[in-house]
Amino acid sequence: MTKALALRIFIPFALGYFLSYLFRVVNAVIAPELVEDIGLDASHLGLLTSVYFLTFAAFQLPLGILLDRFGPRKTEAILLLFAGLGAFVFSQAESSTGLLIGRALIGFGVSACLMAAFKAFVDWFPSERLPLINGLQMAAGGLGALAATTPVEAALQITDWRGVFMVLAVMSVVIAALVLAMVPKRDDPPHDTHFKEQLQGLKSVFVSPVFWSIAPWTVASQATFLAIQGLWAGPWLRDVAGLPRGEVATVLFIVAASMVAGFILMGTIAARLSSLGARPVYVAAFGMAMFMIFQVFVILEWTGAELGLGVFVLWALFGFFGTTGIIPYAALSQAFHSALAGRVNTSINLLVFVAAFAVQWGMGGIINAYSEAGASGYAPQGYQMAFLAMLGIQAIAAAWFVISAMRGNRP
Repeated sequence: MTKALALRIFIPFALGYFLSYLFRVVNAVIAPELVEDIGLDASHLGLLTSVYFLTFAAFQLPLGILLDRFGPRKTEAILLLFAGLGAFVFSQAESSTGLLIGRALIGFGVSACLMAAFKAFVDWFPSERLPLINGLQMAAGGLGALAATTPVEAALQITDWRGVFMVLAVMSVVIAALVLAMVPKRDDPPHDTHFKEQLQGLKSVFVSPVFWSIAPWTVASQATFLAIQGLWAGPWLRDVAGLPRGEVATVLFIVAASMVAGFILMGTIAARLSSLGARPVYVAAFGMAMFMIFQVFVILEWTGAELGLGVFVLWALFGFFGTTGIIPYAALSQAFHSALAGRVNTSINLLVFVAAFAVQWGMGGIINAYSEAGASGYAPQGYQMAFLAMLGIQAIAAAWFVISAMRGNRP
């Protein structure tokens, strides 16, 4: 593994995940334009944004089989073309139906951007480096989240949300070409097994007590983070913290920057401890517990102003520790045979994104239930109840992890 080869593998997949995350969170910034142009309430906005997660999740199990059978290079390049088509449809939509179709195609098209990278990294990099390289890949996603905040806000001064999505459509096609052109082919062919054997491998993942020891907490933590950071953080900052639009974009930028720092630092710590014999899953458990603590502060609407901190620090810490739910992906990959790497990662990703769809839409329903029709914003109590519901689910999942670890079931 030379540095040049490592970059040929890493850069195209990093660009793909950059684009995927940009697509994922851009609606948090353009939401006011969508509401004004199309006429959406909180529930419809939540559905529109979360349908990305639904189609993303629906393809995870077939994706795992395709990655293990045909490899990550071809799989991601082809799927990114669908993301480009979805962005084009979204940019031309005149109704909520058109937006839903475009957003659904985008979710399907970027469904391989993270899992293909994780599969390629398992194929090419030593296992002890996976937490770090996975963290760097996630940091690329964090940069995409950064690009979806203040830069998108600046772009909206030049063009409208339709122009933004036309640019994203072109980027999708260009990155698909880069993946195909730059990523080297493996000397050994992907696992050429029958479909029945592929399904049997998938079954072995889902019946594993090791898988289910950490999966519920990972799913609850990641789904909460994706739903809030991808949509509801922006409206919360407007309606609860009372920030003007420019400062909302600034805070979202800080959250994304904190994500980048979290992915790199927590991945580095997990990799370092792994080389010393410590389990990466315990780094994840610590981080997810801290993530829950800062959600308590959000629910209580405590911004730290008494200590001179302010809402910026609170949400920066929210973004930093929200990243740690990704570490169990690497831990679970090492707990199974490498031939199952694609199916292990897509199995956990399936659960995460199905949950993210339900959470992002469900939170919108809760927020809508506490808000008055025709009001300029949503009621703070609605946010409080929605965030509290998700914190309770995470607490139950954390308790299950502790019980499983005491029984000896942990990755």
